[in-house]
Amino acid sequence: MKKDLWLWGFTDSAETWNGRFAMIGFIAVVFIELFTGQGLLYLLGLMSS
Repeated sequence: MKKDLWLWGFTDSAETWNGRFAMIGFIAVVFIELFTGQGLLYLLGLMSS
């Protein structure tokens, strides 16, 4: 298979990138909670205290 061929769907490369972005998002939410002392949903106005 050629490396420059773009494939749609559940490919190994797509799943690797999805996992990387999910990890970055999870770490970002943890840091937001650590530095603000409030959860992300509270900061977005979706939950009240």
